[in-house]
Amino acid sequence: MRASHALSCAKTVIRHPSAGGVLPGARRQRPPLLEGAPHHRYHCVTMSDTAFILIVEDERSHGEAIKEGLERAGHVCHVVESGEDAVTSMKARPPHVVISDYRLGGAMNGLEVLKKSRELGPWTQGILITAHGDERLARDAIIDGGAYDYMTKPLDLEELRGTVGRAARQAITLRENHLMREQLNKAYSFEGIIAASGAMRSALERARRLANSKLTVVIYGESGTGKELIARAIHNNSDRRKKPWVPVNCAGISEGILESELFGHVKGAFTNAHADRAGLFEEADGGTIFLDEIGDMPVQMQSKLLRVLENGEIVRVGSSRPIHVDVRVVCATNRDLKQAVADRTFREDLFFRINQADINLLPLRDRREDIAPLVHHFIQQANLLHRKQIRGITPECLRLLENYRWPGNVRELQNVINQMVVFCDGETLDTRDLPSTPPINATTDIVPLKPRAMSLTLSELEKLAIQHALAQHGGNREKAAKQLGIGARTLYRKIKEYDIR
Repeated sequence: MRASHALSCAKTVIRHPSAGGVLPGARRQRPPLLEGAPHHRYHCVTMSDTAFILIVEDERSHGEAIKEGLERAGHVCHVVESGEDAVTSMKARPPHVVISDYRLGGAMNGLEVLKKSRELGPWTQGILITAHGDERLARDAIIDGGAYDYMTKPLDLEELRGTVGRAARQAITLRENHLMREQLNKAYSFEGIIAASGAMRSALERARRLANSKLTVVIYGESGTGKELIARAIHNNSDRRKKPWVPVNCAGISEGILESELFGHVKGAFTNAHADRAGLFEEADGGTIFLDEIGDMPVQMQSKLLRVLENGEIVRVGSSRPIHVDVRVVCATNRDLKQAVADRTFREDLFFRINQADINLLPLRDRREDIAPLVHHFIQQANLLHRKQIRGITPECLRLLENYRWPGNVRELQNVINQMVVFCDGETLDTRDLPSTPPINATTDIVPLKPRAMSLTLSELEKLAIQHALAQHGGNREKAAKQLGIGARTLYRKIKEYDIR
């Protein structure tokens, strides 16, 4: 053993958290500090805290002592004895945290190991172990080497676990946001509409194909799912893109007012009609008119709309002279129009006239794969809007957002992210930034596991069951495995197999 490689002259020592003295860790037998530590001293960690730790220490027994202390805190650790071995390990499996002694046997020192770790994994956090009083190395490690922190010998076990825990959370957050950005880049985008889920990709592809057709389209979906965005995308990608786009909300408007709005009126047609006025169909001539919430249109107006769609002519209120218009109609509704036809609240002939092609938008709770890329997209938008520099979101916070029901769908998610960005004091959105309204936490509105309208394979159902169990238990794998009736090892294997984060 080299005399220069020492904490406390010749030995790496780790301080027991409950004892006043310092115990040597250089002996070949198991370090007594770990054998004697009471189990209640080791806190339980959640799934998001658990990390892969690479320990670089040329004295094997010292590395094993650190490894045992961190494994009792729930981390997975691997010990290597040289910088070269560390690089090989990092290439095989990038660690969340690298803990390295400065002085190592071989060509590389600990600072060089930490620099290499950041090259191989930008999210990896490094902790340098130095001799007591070596402030210069500590400054170099943080300023030049990009280390997360440094520790001096002798090591205090509680302090080590705390520092590693914080570094691990930082690494996991950075990695999750890196993966989220990659997912956003890979997501299908049509006119700025983000889609990662198969259902939404299919809807956007359908919209793209319908854009240049002559078909009248009905877009079905709950409020806030993005029906108007899809309709606008259809217009923008059609041969009518340079002509007017005119949106109209058909809900909550009386028949008389809606007729005047859509078809216009002539002077004297009714009280206060002091001049001729063109309707929205005339304004949209050559372009596209978007009839939102068409399922709420009064029945008498439905017959007049049918006449326009069939012969391309409108008649202003108070006039008998038809006016020809060339307008493409795109409709949207949150109602089941087939059921409305059966209930005699919607004309069957109008239904078949407008429903030449349809696009179905699932609610956000049924396409949770879209939440992560949408969150990152909305963070970017909010940064520009509010002049902030939020870098990402913690895994714990993202998991809560993914498990919330989102009754307001994408619109509600965007509002929540905007609010979080405005009130966030740091660089990363966390659970403390979640708004009080709606109450988004681990105990409210978790998306239930239930059969969906779409067909699912057995593997997809199994993945949903695992995600649901993990969400119910805040990421605790042992409790989730018990609920699912499987062993912990089986659950770990399934999590890896399905890439559940």
